[in-house]
Amino acid sequence: MRVLVTGGAGYIGSVVAAQLVAAGHDVVVLDDLSTGHADAVPPGATFVKGTLRDCAAEVLADGVEAVLHFAAKSLVGESVADPAKYWSNNLGGTVALLEAMREIRIRTIVFSSTAAVYGEPEGPTVQETDPTRPTSPYGASKLAVDTTLTEFSRLYGFGAISLRYFNVAGAHAVSNGWLGERHNPETHLIPNVLAAATEGRPVRIFGADYPTPDGTCIRDYIHVTDLADAHLRALDACRTGQHRIFNLGNGAGFSVREVIEVCRSVTGKEIEVETGPRRAGDPAVLVASSAKIQSELGWRAERDLRAMAADAWSFTQARSSR
Repeated sequence: MRVLVTGGAGYIGSVVAAQLVAAGHDVVVLDDLSTGHADAVPPGATFVKGTLRDCAAEVLADGVEAVLHFAAKSLVGESVADPAKYWSNNLGGTVALLEAMREIRIRTIVFSSTAAVYGEPEGPTVQETDPTRPTSPYGASKLAVDTTLTEFSRLYGFGAISLRYFNVAGAHAVSNGWLGERHNPETHLIPNVLAAATEGRPVRIFGADYPTPDGTCIRDYIHVTDLADAHLRALDACRTGQHRIFNLGNGAGFSVREVIEVCRSVTGKEIEVETGPRRAGDPAVLVASSAKIQSELGWRAERDLRAMAADAWSFTQARSSR
């Protein structure tokens, strides 16, 4: 199958593109490189530099049969400071993509959504039936795309699946090295802890007085390779006229201190910790239930926290040695 991966030069998109290539698909990556990296496009994939508005129609017309959509801005803080950028890119860009798909009669799409659409859930384990109350323009723009996909499925016969998840970690090995996180700024815990280990400086955590066993927040983490597997399963499971939504999670969650301790074990380095005040709006526990996708698509997270940290560390060391 000829598949378009939008945002395929980014962290998650590049790993999904690599798995698609490995599975025998003909993969085209479309990315404007505003946050992605050309060298992250996996061997065997065709790369087109451009935006959804400018290039999607032309790329889709070249025999594409399905789309996996990752092209989005994804920093919560930036979305609060510049909401128009997020509405224009995340929703506006997606509508341009969907309109191009409709014109060319491509009806299959898997969308990289986010658990941020739930905002601050009432319970610690988030299910697909929970209310969607995003607290940032980032989450709101992703929810608007989900709503749009529901309408395009109902009105135009699209077969769509949205995958919602919290924290993705780890790295994925390919023939020419590793695919991992290279965000600027980096806001995710594991790469920040590993950077602290590499640079010999303390890592800062926010709040140690939460009602959890060790006082730090508990969050859901999924290995990026497991996440990519879920996207490939979703691609095979798209059904005409249906938009289905699945949460992805590990089912348990890990505290900030647990993550740091595993990183110490993996790196062999004593990583110092500085504790700051809580950040506004940070719930004590956020874990996504994967019961629905396990039941319907047979997916579950296979790799544990140590594998996430170890693979991310391999990627960090590979980058440092260049």
